[in-house]
Amino acid sequence: MDNQRLIDIETKLAYQEDLIQELNKTVHSQQLKLDQLEEALRSLTLRYHSMAEQDDSEYLVDEKPPHY
Repeated sequence: MDNQRLIDIETKLAYQEDLIQELNKTVHSQQLKLDQLEEALRSLTLRYHSMAEQDDSEYLVDEKPPHY
């Protein structure tokens, strides 16, 4: 194997390692955002269910608007 070919392979490997690190960072940040969104959805779901169970008329979920 000649020297230039070895340098080319090492250069490609270095770029691939850098790309893998960047992709890992991206996946990690997306997972953090996904976790936040899932927690927000859980919170909103609990809030919705608690409001639906209340007997107070201002919080009735299925109340028809006044124009019906």
